[in-house]
Amino acid sequence: MLFLSEQEKHNWAEYADTIFRHRVHPAEYDGKIRKNLVPAFHFYIATYLAAKGAGEQSVRWLETGTLCEEDGLFCCAFLLGFLKRHENQLTKPAVVFQDPRPFIHFAGVPAMKEARRQFVRQCSHSLPVFKKPVRFMDIGCGDGGLTTALLLHLVESGNVSEVSEILLVDSSPAMAALAEKTVRSAFPDAVIRIENGRIQDCSGTIDQKYDIAMSSLAYHHMPLEDKRVHLARLRPWIDHLILFELDANNDTPDLFSPELALSVYQSYGRIMDFVYSHDAPVDVVTDCIDSFLMTELVSLLTEPRGTRSDYHMLRSQWNSLFSEVLGPEFSLRCDSSSCSDEHMSLFTLHYGRTG
Repeated sequence: MLFLSEQEKHNWAEYADTIFRHRVHPAEYDGKIRKNLVPAFHFYIATYLAAKGAGEQSVRWLETGTLCEEDGLFCCAFLLGFLKRHENQLTKPAVVFQDPRPFIHFAGVPAMKEARRQFVRQCSHSLPVFKKPVRFMDIGCGDGGLTTALLLHLVESGNVSEVSEILLVDSSPAMAALAEKTVRSAFPDAVIRIENGRIQDCSGTIDQKYDIAMSSLAYHHMPLEDKRVHLARLRPWIDHLILFELDANNDTPDLFSPELALSVYQSYGRIMDFVYSHDAPVDVVTDCIDSFLMTELVSLLTEPRGTRSDYHMLRSQWNSLFSEVLGPEFSLRCDSSSCSDEHMSLFTLHYGRTG
């Protein structure tokens, strides 16, 4: 992922204020921006303008930004299409995960399928062999597909001989119901428990030990200060924590900050490219983008910390959090990329109880 210097952060924020007040033509600032970041700067200005109600002006910045995008980063083009579908307004078109189908399509695109396959493989390499029946917790279980894939692989690889209980935690009733059906079909002899809510709502009531707790693209739905609190509440009840996450700087930067926009441009731009590159019906792709990814993007770029829905952190920040809250009782067992390039990374972290 690319980052801005402190001077660039200051300059971009100053330029945004001037552009909003004086309606400056996009080309006037290109020479002041690091060449490879010009499209990202146009994206930042466009989102800043759209969030402040200047939709038509935002579209002009996206149109010029689109002309200089390359290398699979087309976030200006994707956002331009979104604004044109929504009357030039940067507003959330849906409630994320209310309908499971957009997420299920997202999880099934080739890049995500391969990243999840790598995650499962990495977990089997770092988790120990369990000599007793395993109790498993999935925090943000989604449709249950990854839970099923991981546990089946752990059984096949010899890490696990028997799964005795699976706790599925998800705030979406539709997701939780689908996950229960999927997991129960794969493990008919296991006790399946459903916690329909966020981990923030139930971390204080968990009072049973779980051998493995997993969170896949879910624990980022709260800011750092809340992650710390709820992780501390989970610590006595888990022996291994495995995390599958997006490496992005979307937690601590404030609303309208250049660093937040640059991070979103790279991370969401690359992921949306995965979705658009996958051969699927246009209406399915558009629904996945608008009802899932763009809904999250709009939240990140229009709502302040404490209100927005997503708080992806940098990999280094996750390691610092786990070391602070779980250590010294837990130690790092795995820190591996499952999908990575210059702008975006999906990774696996595993912290296990020492001893």
